[in-house]
Amino acid sequence: MADRIIFVGILVLTGVYFWATSQIPTLEIGDPLGPKAFPRLLGIGMLITAAMLLAEILRDRKAAKRAASTEAKEEGNTKVVIAAVIATAIYFLLFERVGYVLTTTIYLMAMTHAFHKKGRWLVNVLTSVIYGVGSYLAFTQALGVNLPRGVLPF
Repeated sequence: MADRIIFVGILVLTGVYFWATSQIPTLEIGDPLGPKAFPRLLGIGMLITAAMLLAEILRDRKAAKRAASTEAKEEGNTKVVIAAVIATAIYFLLFERVGYVLTTTIYLMAMTHAFHKKGRWLVNVLTSVIYGVGSYLAFTQALGVNLPRGVLPF
C-alpha cells in the first residue's frame, strides 16, 4: 500500500513541479535552451521514476499471485534438493570403492528419476548407462585419465 501512496505522491509532485517550471520567465537573450530546460529534464526524470515504480508494483502483484500458487511446489522442490544432496554425498563416498561406471550410472539413474518421474524409466536407464560407460571410455581411452574401476573387471 505504501508503494501506491508513493506513486501517487510522485505523480502529484511532478505535476506541481511541471506547473512551477512553466511559470519560469523565458528570456530572449542568453542560452538558446532557456532557463526551463534543466527543470524540465528533472521533471522527465521524475516521470520515469514513477513509471519504474508502477512497473514494480504491477510485477509484485503478479509475483504475489504466483507465489500463492507455487507454495506447494516449493515444498516438493525442497525434498528434491535434499535428495540430490544425499545422492551426491553417497556418490562421493562410493566412487573409489565401487568404481566410476557403476556409481555414475546409479547416481544418474537417481537424478533422472528425481527430475523426470513420469513414465520415463527406459529413457532414464538408457541415458544413465550410455553416459556412464561412454564418459568412462572417453576419459580413459581418449583423454588418458585414470578413473577407478571398482568392482568391474575393465
